[in-house]
Amino acid sequence: PCKGFASIDKAREWVFKFVNLYNTEFLHSGIKYVTPYQRHYGEDIAILNNRREVYREAKLKHPERWSGVTRNWDRIDQVALNPVNDLERSLVKEK
Repeated sequence: PCKGFASIDKAREWVFKFVNLYNTEFLHSGIKYVTPYQRHYGEDIAILNNRREVYREAKLKHPERWSGVTRNWDRIDQVALNPVNDLERSLVKEK
């Protein structure tokens, strides 16, 4: 919030709500549009399997809508909050 908080309790209340929304409501593109909660507890497996099937059926029913392959709904093996890119990795190896 731009205006700050009236008290430490108001700040804590805001942070609690934000963290809860971030983990349970916001869909994250880096983990295939599921929530961190769903990913952490394995609920994403069924969600992604369902999406894969929905896309497969849609492509069978209306192949003219698809110019190529459908979206990849495979589960990502590793998830990182701040992943290291190739440049950073190469700099570490040089030291």
